[in-house]
Amino acid sequence: MTIARTICIGFLALILAGTILLTMPFATYDGSWNNPIIALFTSTSAVCVTGLAVVDTGTYFSFFGQVIILLLIQVGGLGYMMSTTFLILLLGRKFDLRQKFAIQESFDRPFLQGSTNLVKSIIATTLIFEITGIFLLLKVFAAKFGLAKGLWFSIFHSISAWNNAGFSLFPDSLVGYRSSWVINIVIAALVIFGGIGYQAIIEMYLWASQLIRGKKEKFCFSLNFKVVFSTTLLLLVLGTIAFLLTEINNPGTLKNLTLEDKFLASLFQSMTTRTAGFNSIDLDAMTTAGLFITMALMFIGASPSGTGGGIKTTTIRILFNCTKSALEGKNKVVLYQREVPYTLILKAIAVVFGTAACIISCTILISLVETQLDFIQILFEVISAFATVGLSMGITGGLSTFAKLVLVFAMYVGRVSILIVIAAIIGEVRPSSLHYPEENLLVG
Repeated sequence: MTIARTICIGFLALILAGTILLTMPFATYDGSWNNPIIALFTSTSAVCVTGLAVVDTGTYFSFFGQVIILLLIQVGGLGYMMSTTFLILLLGRKFDLRQKFAIQESFDRPFLQGSTNLVKSIIATTLIFEITGIFLLLKVFAAKFGLAKGLWFSIFHSISAWNNAGFSLFPDSLVGYRSSWVINIVIAALVIFGGIGYQAIIEMYLWASQLIRGKKEKFCFSLNFKVVFSTTLLLLVLGTIAFLLTEINNPGTLKNLTLEDKFLASLFQSMTTRTAGFNSIDLDAMTTAGLFITMALMFIGASPSGTGGGIKTTTIRILFNCTKSALEGKNKVVLYQREVPYTLILKAIAVVFGTAACIISCTILISLVETQLDFIQILFEVISAFATVGLSMGITGGLSTFAKLVLVFAMYVGRVSILIVIAAIIGEVRPSSLHYPEENLLVG
């Protein structure tokens, strides 16, 4: 049982447990036994923090069913190993070296030193952001639905946003609140901070603490923070401009809105496409250009150690600089005056290739059975599932059982990570001392 297999089986166990609970009569609004396929799809979407839904979460599931979904989102957002480790700490036990390596594998960082403090910091960060989001959203929801229902709506949407899940209790997601600055800004802030990763948040906290204390020494940000922060900001700005340009004359999305609402909707769309799953405009009415921009942003996704999916901002940045170095005739890849290790470049290439292969395979499989759907609808749905985004063009509920199972597979692989799934299948790789002669071949 390798670490990769432990992580994969752990996520499968969570999905199975969620499926069983959501199948029970107390989980549905009408008190009947739930369809196993609906339960499996919803459980997978919640654990994998995707947000794709085959039924309306707010009306199909009972309060207990919604609580189960929210718990699955929370555990899935933290990750199987992180949640298990936290439970071990609550019981007062110490975790062994194997569990430390599992945390390292989950976060792709060498956290062997101070792993206990790391887990506590991550849990504390999660609670601080989610509770803050609840209080900020409560004013809007309580004014419309009353204190009790407004509180539940605030809790559900705050946790869903922080974990980049995209589940909403409204049938049209957040379309009804596209003019609300409070809802848009709070949800966007939760999604962005949840997506940039815990390491980046901790560095921001340390920098702010040093600044408040008036220390004169310069704070040195890590390469990971510089790449994550700059790439996230760049994608957010470019995405907002792109959606404004492509949708501003589209009567189905932005044309009939005020200038302020157009900007707000474009900003929200730019943010949510990178794994959040909420939407404030009708995706099915978007232009073809807008849909392709959405798919590109979904493919890139969030950042490492965050709650989002996709190939990650660091991966796309490494490959961009690889291309830049090749065009400039250089044999090294440099980011912020730091040379990127060769093994990291190989890993970035493997992530993109594996992701593309999985998306293409799933798209072909669904296209074979859903012949009545357009290609762009199927591709959009598959990318959304694999990148754990949750946006849809409205076809999810009408898909066949086979197509839904394909999306379940895509969500699972996308959340666990394509490399971890492959490592779980292959098993332990023995190091080799063989060295082969080099030979050139034509490329490009």
